[in-house]
Amino acid sequence: MSEVTVTVRGEHEERIAPERATIHVSVRAEGAERTQVVDNVMRLAEPLRDGLSERAEGDGAVIEWTSKRLSVRAERPWNSEGKRLAPVYYASIDFTATFVEASELSIWVSDVSPWEGVEVGWVDWHLTPATRARTEREVAAQAVGVAVTRAEAYAGALGLTSVTPLEIADVGLMSSGQPTPGPPMMKARGGVAFAADAAPAMEYEPEEIVISATVEARFVAR
Repeated sequence: MSEVTVTVRGEHEERIAPERATIHVSVRAEGAERTQVVDNVMRLAEPLRDGLSERAEGDGAVIEWTSKRLSVRAERPWNSEGKRLAPVYYASIDFTATFVEASELSIWVSDVSPWEGVEVGWVDWHLTPATRARTEREVAAQAVGVAVTRAEAYAGALGLTSVTPLEIADVGLMSSGQPTPGPPMMKARGGVAFAADAAPAMEYEPEEIVISATVEARFVAR
């Protein structure tokens, strides 16, 4: 046996603690008069906006934040007798804020969650762009290394001593098989853990972010 084609798959993953936390918060108001509802939601949103601005410009706990435009809608509810009632107006303003530390996020949420009209939403845990790009490169390189090691193991089992790469690709791109996700992927497992009602603060416990890569490779073993 002088030459054999070997096709293998290589995988690798890294687990990294999140570096950033982006929280979504809404301020809402409702009532029978449109103008009054709009005035109320603007009034309720003002201290939230001022607080985020102070944190961004002061101690740097917030690295960026946004406040989306005002949204207003009206609904006419039905009463128990099947008659339409007068319109009820709903107004909302959405905020996002990115914190550098989970502890600072917990403190801020504990402060603002009791405020009138404030609804605390979900949290996106993520990495900085530089860390994500560097880790994806490293994980992809490690996945290729796993593929090479497997090819060498197969070649050695056949009594062959060297392997030469012919092709390497993300999963599904080398053959006509069903494509599956192959490029480096990042996902955060877990979410937000809130403390019990009696606790003085809300507690956020991020889980590690998993970055993984899978490649397919074809070699000639001699």
